[in-house]
Amino acid sequence: MTRQGRPSRVRIIGGDWRRRWLPVAPVPGLRPSADAQRETLFNWLQPVLARAVVLDVFAGTGALGFEAASRGAASVLLVERDPLAVRQLEANRAALGAAQVSVQRADALRLLAAGRGASGWSPFAVVFVDPPFGKGLVAPVLQALLAGDWLAPAARVYVEQESGLPAPEGWAVLRERTGGQARGLLLCRDAGAITAPEDGGAPG
Repeated sequence: MTRQGRPSRVRIIGGDWRRRWLPVAPVPGLRPSADAQRETLFNWLQPVLARAVVLDVFAGTGALGFEAASRGAASVLLVERDPLAVRQLEANRAALGAAQVSVQRADALRLLAAGRGASGWSPFAVVFVDPPFGKGLVAPVLQALLAGDWLAPAARVYVEQESGLPAPEGWAVLRERTGGQARGLLLCRDAGAITAPEDGGAPG
């Protein structure tokens, strides 16, 4: 940990880069998911992650996006607006030799509002939405994902939000876990469209 209480590095916990440690930029407010929470999340995603196109719209430390790439995602786009965090993401990408990972400095809402058509990216099968707490960003990001045609059919969208907030309206909750002040939700727009088997475990 740093003197300010922020983590100085995060660990990849599975896949090709298992046990690799990644430095974290000293940016106020970075809040990587705990190892146990990430392990649960990627157990949920295991049936759909191989060869998936993945978007992380508040990349921060890159813990979720690099974990997805380590576990077999075909391509991962990390979106982050803080320049110091972006430089660290680029450095970590180079250190891992992660050719399937792209880093883009951008404001998440502005990027999503522009729509996927101009981006050159295929629809995303997995999306991570882990914004700074207390800013009310989850609902507008989910709306922009739909309006901008960013999602593949039956895409999984993982949202991490304050534990006291309700689940987003209009989305099916496939899995859920609450730990401390954070509530993690695995969402799908239309649960009836999902044909691949889930992991069979109980929610949470």
